[in-house]
Amino acid sequence: MRAITYSRYGGSDVLELTEQPTPKVGPDTVLVRVRAASVNPVDWKVRQGYLDPIMDVHFPVVPGWDVAGVVERVGLDTPEYQVGDEVFGYVRTDWVHGGTFAEYVSAPVRTLARKPATLSFEEAAAVPLAGLTAYQSIRRSGVTAGQTVLVHAAAGGVGGFAVQVARALGARVIGTASESNHAFLRDLGAEPVTYGDGLVERVRALAPEGVDVVLDYGSPDAIATAPSLLRDGGTIASIVDAKARDELGGHYVWVRPDPADLAALGALIDEGKVRVEVAQVFDLADAAAAHDASASGHVRGKVVVRV
Repeated sequence: MRAITYSRYGGSDVLELTEQPTPKVGPDTVLVRVRAASVNPVDWKVRQGYLDPIMDVHFPVVPGWDVAGVVERVGLDTPEYQVGDEVFGYVRTDWVHGGTFAEYVSAPVRTLARKPATLSFEEAAAVPLAGLTAYQSIRRSGVTAGQTVLVHAAAGGVGGFAVQVARALGARVIGTASESNHAFLRDLGAEPVTYGDGLVERVRALAPEGVDVVLDYGSPDAIATAPSLLRDGGTIASIVDAKARDELGGHYVWVRPDPADLAALGALIDEGKVRVEVAQVFDLADAAAAHDASASGHVRGKVVVRV
């Protein structure tokens, strides 16, 4: 099968299109014919060696954890799926090796759910990691109807999902972003504020009594300003800084594969409560350019690779 691989850590130049054996199918896995995958910041950080201290890496590595495709073959004990089912998933296993930037991926059933019927394969591939990160951090924070939620980096891949999921739950959402993204946030249902100096005053002008939940998806302001913005009994969740848990008593969230959460997210999408923003679509052979586009930090929504 055709696959993007790398055999050493480094920049995007280590990525190359190669021929690899088709993955074996374990008893609780299915072989997915990949139609699309997407790039997340963790993908190019893994390529640079970022996860080497905590995860075993077996070269050559096929990058990518997000997938949308069709079940090609089923394992010995996989009653959840049949050949021909359309699926999407966050295919993270306990080691880094056989990812989704390939014609086929062997995916444990615990990493998959049925693809939302309203999405194309390219759109569906943009959902799993970012969407689950938003969904799980919101769920862990206990967001409920009537609360006020502050979403940092609200126009990013995770933040955009978080705004919509929180709104679907009935929460009021304030989102930090550059002024160029304020119209986009309003369209998602958030009240935008500019990040940086004066953030506390700007948020307090909108929510004088403070906010119930702070969600940090990549802001240098989040930890420092949270004590001044959270009302009594409020909480913070961060995906980038463990101080949210260790110093502020909140949550530090590392997204997990979860088929029930993924199915719930898919239901919100099919109900029209969450939409998917795809920034760019690249061919598999152009995976290096896709990584570079994601790493540039100048895309709104997700970078997708079509296989």
